[in-house]
Amino acid sequence: MKLTWPAQLTWPAGLPQPNFLWPQFLWLLLLLPLLVLLYVWLQRRKKKLAVRYASLAIVKEAAGRPGWRRHVPPLLMLAALTALILASARPVAVVALPSNQQTIILAMDVSGSMRATDVEPNRLVAAQNAAKAFLKDLPRDVKVGVVAFAGSAQVAQLPTLNRDDLVTAIDRFQLQRATATGNAIVISLATLFPNAGIELQQLSFDRARAMGRSLDQAPPTAKEFIPVPPGSFTSAAIIMLTDGQRTTGVDPVEAAKMAADRGVKVYTVGIGTVDGETIGFEGWSMRVRLDEETLKAIAQKTAAEYYYAGTAQDLQKVYQNLSSRLTLEKKETEVSALFALAGALLALLAGGLSMWWFNRVL
Repeated sequence: MKLTWPAQLTWPAGLPQPNFLWPQFLWLLLLLPLLVLLYVWLQRRKKKLAVRYASLAIVKEAAGRPGWRRHVPPLLMLAALTALILASARPVAVVALPSNQQTIILAMDVSGSMRATDVEPNRLVAAQNAAKAFLKDLPRDVKVGVVAFAGSAQVAQLPTLNRDDLVTAIDRFQLQRATATGNAIVISLATLFPNAGIELQQLSFDRARAMGRSLDQAPPTAKEFIPVPPGSFTSAAIIMLTDGQRTTGVDPVEAAKMAADRGVKVYTVGIGTVDGETIGFEGWSMRVRLDEETLKAIAQKTAAEYYYAGTAQDLQKVYQNLSSRLTLEKKETEVSALFALAGALLALLAGGLSMWWFNRVL
């Protein structure tokens, strides 16, 4: 629960209000001023008793050694008690921890429009270079798979820890016609869940609409499927990079619903010209434009994010950002152990200094 401060106390503006699981223990902090007053009273009482002795040596012994050092151990012990009281209240904080995501699918567009040179040296090469740099930044225990899509989608490399195999698969990309972004999501899901009965042939756009059922409805032979909250499956994620809009295949928004129902986040990366550009490919002339609305809808539906990369440098930054987001995630974590450790170290330091300087413990 969140600490509720008394009406007469105000928390400094601009600082996050602390959270404690057991805030009632914070009332023990009121004992600290009493301990300070007790310490001051004992020091004054010691001086009053010292004046009764005639011998100056006895007076010094009773009053204690002069100087600031005699106050250091008590102050350290007071700090130790403060840390231990805070630890007893079980503080929690939002910290960045290693993510438990173990598999990432890179779904990359290899349609003819990726030969455009508005992103130097061209969109495909820039995407390949950024993807390979992304692999270098990932922890070695994260599996990565590669799905290439154009008019159809196919697995270029099954999820693996071998970065060399992944680089080889990315370097083998061949440009093709058309763009099937929905197919890329479905094939990526089938790769993540090989035993779930996800088959693209049974989920084609035309057949699903003709039979009057949604794309997420399982075929009669598939296992019973129970949807989960979007983004709740934290063991895998999909990153889809494309420069065009869907021209064939499964509706990408329907495919995104499949991913959302399985809790898988689909991060979308748009590359190229938003307004559109005419591209020549194998004697064909076609005008392509980036369908940002659909890519944003896919990311939003799956509780992920959309990124736009207009240049090769932007694309590199996007992948760097994704690498940090997928390998580190912010979680509200109890940090009582840190306060308890600090309290124990301060107490040991107070006792050690007291023994060193005065041959006694406080």
